[in-house]
Amino acid sequence: MSEITPLQPYPEPPSKQRNNNAIELISGSIGGASQVLTGQPLDTLKTRAQTAPKGQFKNTLDIFTTTVKNEGFLALYKGMLSPLLGIAAVNSLLFTAYGASRRIVSPYPDLSIGQVAVAGSMAGAVNAVLASPVEMFKIRMQGQYGGAGDKRLSAVVGDMWREYGFRNGIMRGYWVTVIREIPAYAGFYAGYETSKRFFAKKYSPHAVPVWAVLTSGALGGVSYWLACYPLDVIKSRVQLAKQPPSKGGWLSGGYVAREFRTIVQEGGA
Repeated sequence: MSEITPLQPYPEPPSKQRNNNAIELISGSIGGASQVLTGQPLDTLKTRAQTAPKGQFKNTLDIFTTTVKNEGFLALYKGMLSPLLGIAAVNSLLFTAYGASRRIVSPYPDLSIGQVAVAGSMAGAVNAVLASPVEMFKIRMQGQYGGAGDKRLSAVVGDMWREYGFRNGIMRGYWVTVIREIPAYAGFYAGYETSKRFFAKKYSPHAVPVWAVLTSGALGGVSYWLACYPLDVIKSRVQLAKQPPSKGGWLSGGYVAREFRTIVQEGGA
C-alpha cells in the first residue's frame, strides 16, 4: 500500500492566477455597485443618526420621515455618487487584497475560520486606502439637509482640497478607517465563511441554493457591523467635522480616543 502524504501546497499556473485576479476584480465591481444601489437609503439614515446634533431627531423613523418631508424621497440617495463612482475600485481592491491575503496566510486553499478572519483583517487594512476618501465625501454629502448652502459632490471635493489639502482634506479620517476596517472585514469574512460552510455541508453533495448564498452574505454583513459599529460612529463624526482632527496617536490621547470620550460624555455608551 502506498503511503498517504500530507496535503501539499500547489502553485497555480500564471494564467490561472491572472484569471482569478480578473474574476475578483469583476466580482468586486458588480457586487459593490449592487451594494450601493440597494443600501444607500439605509446608509443615509445611519449616517444622519450618527452625526446629527443632539435633539435634532427623535429616532431613526423620525430621520426618515423628516428627510422625505423636507428634502424629498431622493434625498435618501444623497451622497450616492461618491461610492457609486468609487465602489468598483474599492471592492475590486478589497476582493483582490482578500484573495492575496488568503494566499499569504496559508499556501493551502482550505483555510480555517480563524485564518479567514486574519486574511479579512489584512484585506480591510489595505481597503482603507480607497474606502476612506470615498466614504468621507459620501458622509459630507449626507450631512447636508437641503439648505441653500448645499453643494454638489464636485464642490465638496474641491473645497476639501483647497482648504485642507490631501492629508487633512481628501484623506481625513484615514487612520480611524484603517482601525475600523480591520475588525470589520475579519468579522465579515469569518461570518460569511462560517454560514456558507454550514450550508455547503447541509446540502452536500448538491449545490448550495441561491437563498443560502444570500443568507450567508447577510450574516457576513451582520458580523461586519457587530465587529466595528462603535468605530464607524467615530469615523463618521470625524469625517463630517468642520475642522480636521488635531494631531496625536490614536492609542494615547489621539483624535480617535478623544472623539470616543466626547461621544460617551454626550450620550453615553
